[in-house]
Amino acid sequence: MEQKSFLGLSKNVKSLGWVSLFNDIASEMIYPLLPLFLNTVLGAGVVFIGVIEGIAESVSSFLKLFSGWVSDRFQKRKGLILLGYFLASVTRPFIGLATSAYHVLFLRFFDRIGKGVRSSPRDALLSQSCSEEERGKAFGFQRAMDHAGAMTGPLIASFLLAVFTKDLRIIFLLAFIPSLFCLWILWRGVTDVSPPKISSRDESKPISPPKLNWKGWNRKFKYFLIIITLFTLGNSSDAFLLLRAQNLGINIVSIPILWFVFHLSKTVFSVPGGALSDRIGRKKVMILAWTIYGLVYLGFAFSSNAYQVWLLFIVYGFFYGLSEGTEKAWVSDLVEESKRGTAYGAYHFCIGIAALPASLLMGLLWKVVGVQWAFTFGAVMALIAALLTIVLMKDRRTA
Repeated sequence: MEQKSFLGLSKNVKSLGWVSLFNDIASEMIYPLLPLFLNTVLGAGVVFIGVIEGIAESVSSFLKLFSGWVSDRFQKRKGLILLGYFLASVTRPFIGLATSAYHVLFLRFFDRIGKGVRSSPRDALLSQSCSEEERGKAFGFQRAMDHAGAMTGPLIASFLLAVFTKDLRIIFLLAFIPSLFCLWILWRGVTDVSPPKISSRDESKPISPPKLNWKGWNRKFKYFLIIITLFTLGNSSDAFLLLRAQNLGINIVSIPILWFVFHLSKTVFSVPGGALSDRIGRKKVMILAWTIYGLVYLGFAFSSNAYQVWLLFIVYGFFYGLSEGTEKAWVSDLVEESKRGTAYGAYHFCIGIAALPASLLMGLLWKVVGVQWAFTFGAVMALIAALLTIVLMKDRRTA
């Protein structure tokens, strides 16, 4: 592990935080406007938007399994991280040239390939770059920087909407600029961490390729994967929240500001959320987080005006602040260090299994039985996840 620096964290943790910040500036200049671009400019309906987002997230999550294994097998995580960020950086801006929703599907596909390649190795490298006692804080810092970038991106987009008279295509193309900073910091500031020494007997047994075989995981981690999969079935793309906001009267100029407020909330709560999980345990924090998610989705189901939407997005940011760093720290707690890259891959793979049906179900329910039933389904799945966590994840210190 490296010498500590900023906020008591290592150079790697700090640099990966800055990488996340600039990547999310680029990403979030595009994302909050993308569902509106698809719906109002390209004419895509809610079901097709669900297909685009579901396929994008599923591809990303499936690839995380294999990238995690590769990074464990060769213990060279930086190259995969760099490749993943590069793919996303060079494909995202071309959404500005799309003339069909199918073009966006194609570009989102390759954007998410980049995310799938980089995420598991990045999380594994992050966990190697801090002590066990500070893991929640390290992941919380990374998420806070990620959210700070995601908060800055919409502000830039909102300013550019005014400058370029609501020309979404120009905004998407300009998103390439912060991506260049992301790649430069990653190239110069991040280094691989040497793995812990293992016995010659263990060294002679290379880590086997990832398989859909649970025998290698302990019972607690298996329960965790089941719970996260069920939750994800109700955790459809945030694109639907943005469409719901527009549905309730938020205009296109205000959408990036709403997204800024949401990410401000996420940023404020990320480090305290991770640190809280270090103090009282991952289990308690996740039960609270999934309960809040359920209540927020019920709020989106039954809201009747734009003012309520602003409050719901703030509370939704609180959910993310509690859950994102805590989930990833919990994965690290539940498995041995030599398998963490693969464990993060399995975690993301289970999310991928559920991501496509989650967004597709959301779009279908919205179209067939109405928006209230669509959001109520998401709320119920989150509350089921909280209940199963209480029942199945019996306490130890890290649970």
